[in-house]
Amino acid sequence: MKPETKRRLLALAVIVLILGVDQVLKIWVKTHLCPGESIRMADWAYIAFIENKGMAFGMDFVGTWLLCIFRLVAVGLLGWLLWRLAARPKISWAFVVLVSMVLAGAAGNIIDNVFYGLVFSDSNGLTPATLVPFGQGYGSLMEGKVVDMFYFPIIDTNWPQWMPLVGGDHFVFFSPIFNFADAAITTGGALLVICYYKTLNRLISRKTPDPD
Repeated sequence: MKPETKRRLLALAVIVLILGVDQVLKIWVKTHLCPGESIRMADWAYIAFIENKGMAFGMDFVGTWLLCIFRLVAVGLLGWLLWRLAARPKISWAFVVLVSMVLAGAAGNIIDNVFYGLVFSDSNGLTPATLVPFGQGYGSLMEGKVVDMFYFPIIDTNWPQWMPLVGGDHFVFFSPIFNFADAAITTGGALLVICYYKTLNRLISRKTPDPD
């Protein structure tokens, strides 16, 4: 088997694994909890179910259709880039894994956007959502909501009263609620920047990349 074929198979395996874990977690949370409900794992760790139409970590500043189309284009371009880079003789296996993590994370949230509105009933806050026949869900194509569930309030306290401006205010360190796909995007992207910033710079400047 050619080295480029092995690297492409590795990329496929990473993508399938991340997508599988991400979707299993989301479906379990969506069919067992109502939005706003949470399960306490520890003082600093919760499974807290929320839904959003926006970007990673619950941000929401563009429409669902526009965001979904942007994600589809971005994932398509990233997939094409990964396929091309995997054919280079000096491509690093680690580089392939990290790019695959980002690609899989983005694809995981696309699945929510594109299909969840078609296959899940609308949770009314009293009962969890259920799987329904295709097309009979709470929305149409590309109107699905992204499922988030990981909440890690590592520090949950109040500012000392003597602190100027914020004295007595409630403070939570790391308040975003996110999902497994978000974690894959963030981890993969951060490690790419840290470990392969020179390669990324060559890619952006349209020079021939030669990842270490």
